[in-house]
Amino acid sequence: MTPRIRFQLLASILGTSLFALPVDAEVNKVEQIAPGVYFHEGDLKNQGHCNNGWVVFEDYVLVIDGNFPSGAKEVIPKIRATTDKPIRFAFDTHHHGDHAYGNQVWAENGAILVAHEGVVEEMKKFETGFYGGKPGRWEEAAKGRPDVAACKLKPPSLLFRKDMIFDDGKHRVELLHLGVAHTRGDGFAWLPKEKILFTGDACVNGPYNFTGDGDTAKWVQTMEAARQLGAKIVCPGHGEIGTGQVLDDQKAYFVALRAEVKNLVDAGKKPQEIKGALDDIKASVQKNKNIARYVGDFFPAQVEKVYTEMGGKPFALRPAVFDDHHPQALVQRGTLRDDEVLYTRPR
Repeated sequence: MTPRIRFQLLASILGTSLFALPVDAEVNKVEQIAPGVYFHEGDLKNQGHCNNGWVVFEDYVLVIDGNFPSGAKEVIPKIRATTDKPIRFAFDTHHHGDHAYGNQVWAENGAILVAHEGVVEEMKKFETGFYGGKPGRWEEAAKGRPDVAACKLKPPSLLFRKDMIFDDGKHRVELLHLGVAHTRGDGFAWLPKEKILFTGDACVNGPYNFTGDGDTAKWVQTMEAARQLGAKIVCPGHGEIGTGQVLDDQKAYFVALRAEVKNLVDAGKKPQEIKGALDDIKASVQKNKNIARYVGDFFPAQVEKVYTEMGGKPFALRPAVFDDHHPQALVQRGTLRDDEVLYTRPR
C-alpha cells in the first residue's frame, strides 16, 4: 500500500471533520496527524533510528522516544520548526538504545526524561557499565556507533508505575504501562481525544519484533489491553503509521507463532527438530496475509524464544545478546547473521 493510499484510508476511517491527514508520509518527514500532534518515521535502514512523536501543549512540548543521539539531533530542529514552545519532557517508551540512548541530547535541550519505572530497572540489568559494573550494552554499542561513543547514558528520572497524565485542557496525553511485551518496562502514549496511540516497540509495523528482552505470552495480553483503548491511529516504534488494525495484526502474529511452536512442543519435538522446522513454521504463519509482513530476519530467534518460554532448551549456544535492537537491518546488508551478537553498528 502506497503512503498516499494509506493516508487516504486513514482519512476515510477517521472522517475529515476530525483533522486533515497528510497523504505523502515518508521516512524522515514530519507529519502532523492532528492539531499539535506530530509523527516522524525514523530512518531505520540507514541510521537505526526509531520513530518519534511529539505533542505541543500550551506551554511546552512532550516528545515520545529518545532515539539514538543522532536521531535526537535529527528530530530536534524539526520540532523547532513546528513550534517555539520549549521541549520540556521526553518520554522513553522502553530502555533499548534506539529509544533511550539519545536521552542526554534531550536533557541538554531542556527536557526532563520520563519513563515507566521498569525502564530504569532494565537499565540497571543491562547497562552495568553505567552502574559501576562490567561494560554493558552502552559500551558495546559505542564500539560501532560514533554518536553513542560521543555521548553518555542518562536514565530517566521522572518515573511512573501505572500511568502519568499530561493535560492542559486542550491536549491530554496519558502515559500508560499496560504490561510486559517487548520489554518489562514498555510504555504507551495515549491521546484519548484524538484516538491516537504511540506504542514504542510493543507494537511495530513490519519485521521488527525483537523478542530477546520480552515475553511473548504476556506480549499478547498487553496487545489486547492496547486494543481495548480503541485507537484509530497507531504510531508504532518502527515502520509506517497505521490504523488500529496494526494492533490487531501485531497481536495475531504472536498468537499464530505461539500456536505453531506449541504444536511441535506438544508433539515432543527436540530443539534441533524445532530448528529444522523453521521453514514450515514460517510458511504456515505467512499464510495469513495480515501478519506475513512481520516475518523477517528475527524469525529464527523469535521461534527459539517462544520455544524456550514453553520449556524447551535453546537451539544452540551463541554469543550473549546485547540489544540493540535492529540487527535485522544489518542482516539485510549482509554484515550480521541473525544468530550473532545483537547490537547496532553504524551504517
